[in-house]
Amino acid sequence: MNSPEVMKISAPGFWRRLLSMIYESLLLTAVLFIASFVFHLIFRDTASPFFRPAFQLYLVVVAGTYFTWFWTHGGQTLPMQTWKFRVVTVDGKGVNLQRAVARYLFAVIGISLFGCGIFWALLDRERQFLHDRLAGTRIVKLG
Repeated sequence: MNSPEVMKISAPGFWRRLLSMIYESLLLTAVLFIASFVFHLIFRDTASPFFRPAFQLYLVVVAGTYFTWFWTHGGQTLPMQTWKFRVVTVDGKGVNLQRAVARYLFAVIGISLFGCGIFWALLDRERQFLHDRLAGTRIVKLG
């Protein structure tokens, strides 16, 4: 998805991306709240030993669906649109489903490990997150 809007190949600043992630977490909380409500309407047996792991897996899948859909349909979630970022492949093209899923899973792992995948950007020569490096994607600024 080459676009004349892409100003630079380099990533937006670390702190700017962190603020965008805070905004993203607010929207994702709302999405997960609604998804949780639906789950609890359908599965009422909260005493079951399988309820908690099933619920957690469900939330991970819902969040993954949210992110991969937006990344594969224009490369931007709403906060990324607001902050004028886009996820692209390393060669500047649109992200396909396989890369989007890989990026999401690597991000979940990196964030779960005390945020090391995020703080990787402070050491990376191109200021990319670890999950972008591993998935073959990058975040770029738009004009």
